[in-house]
Amino acid sequence: MAGGTKRLPRAVREQQMLDAAVHVFAANGFRETSMDAIAAEASISKPMLYLYYGSKDELFGACINREGGRFIEAMSAGFDPNLKQRDQARTVIYDFLYYVHNNRESWRVLYRLATGQAKFVGLVDASRARLIEMVADLLRRGTTVPHPSDTDFELMAVALVGAGEAVADRIAEGDIDLDSAADLMVSMGWRGLAGDRP
Repeated sequence: MAGGTKRLPRAVREQQMLDAAVHVFAANGFRETSMDAIAAEASISKPMLYLYYGSKDELFGACINREGGRFIEAMSAGFDPNLKQRDQARTVIYDFLYYVHNNRESWRVLYRLATGQAKFVGLVDASRARLIEMVADLLRRGTTVPHPSDTDFELMAVALVGAGEAVADRIAEGDIDLDSAADLMVSMGWRGLAGDRP
């Protein structure tokens, strides 16, 4: 490379580009972000960025895929069938909010910017559907009342995930304390798990 820049393995360079892109997209939004700004943030030339990612849309899609995968991976760790249901609920909810707290730029790209771009909504919906499926399974296994239909579990999961996303937005903006938000969500989630039990 020109200037004596050390060659990096392709996989490492790709991750650096994605890191830079997530940072710039989160700061400026999709429309206002240029490939020039991302190349500058990644300390590479714009032609090299285009060599790896042929367009801004392609790069943004790669960001969503990576960040969505990381999010689901972080959430999957909390689904431990060996935990009591209340402990599992707290673990899952806390992991969700803790992830957002520590990955605010990732959250903005995934759930603010991507949902505002019609061509990327499907990618976000796929990760949301996976999360809803995981929460519905937790509810199904943890309920203490006779099982209603699977649709009821799915709707409960949709409600909990939707509430979680709204609270996560407040955390991403620094408007609410992580522990207070987690306690509130656990209280709500536990009512769903416990059913009508006093």
